[in-house]
Amino acid sequence: MTVDLVVKGGYIVDSEFVYKVAIAIDEGKIVAIGSDESMPSATRTIDVHEMFVLPGIIDEHVHFREPGLEYKEDFLSGSMAAVAGGVTSVGDMPNVNPPTQDAASFKLKLQKGLEKSLVDFAIYGVVLPTNIDKIQELKEAGVIGFKIFMGETVGNLPSPDDWELIESFREIAKTGLRVGVHAENRSINAHLASQFINAGKNDPIYHLLSRPSISEAEAIQRAILFAKYSKAKLHIFHMSSAEGVDIIRMAKREGVDVTAETCPHYLLLDGEEGLRKMGSLMKMNPPVRTLDHAEALWRGLKDGTIDTIGSDHSPHSNQEKFNANIWKAIAGWPGVETLLPLMLTEVNRGRLSLNEIVRYMSEKPARVWGFYPQKGRIGIGSDGDLTVVDLKKEWIIRAENLHSKSKFTPFDGWKVKGSIEYTIIRGDVLFEQGQITPDGHKARLITPQRN
Repeated sequence: MTVDLVVKGGYIVDSEFVYKVAIAIDEGKIVAIGSDESMPSATRTIDVHEMFVLPGIIDEHVHFREPGLEYKEDFLSGSMAAVAGGVTSVGDMPNVNPPTQDAASFKLKLQKGLEKSLVDFAIYGVVLPTNIDKIQELKEAGVIGFKIFMGETVGNLPSPDDWELIESFREIAKTGLRVGVHAENRSINAHLASQFINAGKNDPIYHLLSRPSISEAEAIQRAILFAKYSKAKLHIFHMSSAEGVDIIRMAKREGVDVTAETCPHYLLLDGEEGLRKMGSLMKMNPPVRTLDHAEALWRGLKDGTIDTIGSDHSPHSNQEKFNANIWKAIAGWPGVETLLPLMLTEVNRGRLSLNEIVRYMSEKPARVWGFYPQKGRIGIGSDGDLTVVDLKKEWIIRAENLHSKSKFTPFDGWKVKGSIEYTIIRGDVLFEQGQITPDGHKARLITPQRN
């Protein structure tokens, strides 16, 4: 027997253990795990020389902007950034043009992804006041789950009102899929922003002040109440607040099927300081808050309240992003390429373990969205997705070197420790020691597994 690829000489990491074994991949699947000597012959063998081999990193939260907004990003540029960052699978958000709101718009996005993407991708369907009757249609088309924007977002998609939210949750519950929400109270945010704008307060700090933590906390609490009432499975995207952590923790103790994500910027940055120093570059929704909120988020990760770490990769043009008037600047920045290096740096600082990286960024995203153990695991029969990292290598994040079309990040100039050496997707080596090597690789759509 000759297989396509053998990866040997490294330490495999799962969510519990680290052990030294080799991996054989054939026809996209892992077919053998064992000692170096026990591996079959292979078309290609990679000796990773004591480096760490993780299940392929899954970024559940990206905006690759296609179709309709390709001037910001597209599946090719976004997926190039992903593989350079060690990410093998992504969940792509539906606020594109047209929004992913029915089977036709889903198929359009799917076509673009299959034509261009290097990474395997899942697609979320959006729920609007006008398409609640399309939820089952989207499920049959192949969405991984649903996204509801409870607060103002890029693209200004309308939010369902409270009864429409309940109706949506009921319909989604029938599909067996999970609904994720952007949890902010639109009326609180709009009221405060209007006050500041009318008073001529246009400095960056007022973006943070216009979106206080109570706005997120109220929206999370309301979404949980509606999910309990409708028996829907709920996910909170990009949670940013200490209050949110407390609410999720209590809901989990009560047995509510709710999961939560946070992002590196909420864990690592001080929002007040960042807005003063970087201006509109630091604008994000929900906003990056103060370090006491970051500490609460870290505690939430450690005790299992928070399930996943995603990037909220949100590329834009320079013209949209940079403006002295904070209300005229757009929110977001690219993050899929810096996601894993930033978290590996925290491993080196002792704040995370490699096992926790696998838990939050491989296993749990796959479990939350229903495609474990196809992905998120190194095991016989799982997809041959591997992220090989050198935990000792130090380097500096440079915005101009990002593979995204957007060449800006608040982490520009940060010294990080931990580099991506190989990104392998279904046995194909897509990134190798600094070089993207697509070689005819074709991405696939990720859909929920039918248990």
